[in-house]
Amino acid sequence: MHGRIYATGKRKEAVAKVWLKNGSGSITVNGKPLDEFLGGREALKLRVRWPLMLTKQEGNFDIEVKVLGGGFAAQADAIKHGISKALVEYAPEFRSILKPAGLLTRDARRVERKKYGKKKARKSPQFSKR
Repeated sequence: MHGRIYATGKRKEAVAKVWLKNGSGSITVNGKPLDEFLGGREALKLRVRWPLMLTKQEGNFDIEVKVLGGGFAAQADAIKHGISKALVEYAPEFRSILKPAGLLTRDARRVERKKYGKKKARKSPQFSKR
């Protein structure tokens, strides 16, 4: 591989631009190390590293990410999606590992819109008999 590989990952309103290059295994998100960016959210850190763990590439790549929009969970999933796509671009044989795990599919779930006469999308006002 010469240079860097680019991929975009998305989830809800979050968009992650991911650059993959040969290196020591550091993950930088918006200029900060992953541990600093996600703080104490261990489950989200694991979610971000999941594609690398499945393909056994944990210490092989330096990953640089720019992510915007959404909350921490959506951003973590967008990064995971971007890393998965970049890994497949790097080595197409990874597709057979990542596809069955559902890591190459963009999670299309969105927030349901609020309906009139309701308090939220589905929550109804309290019923009063009298």
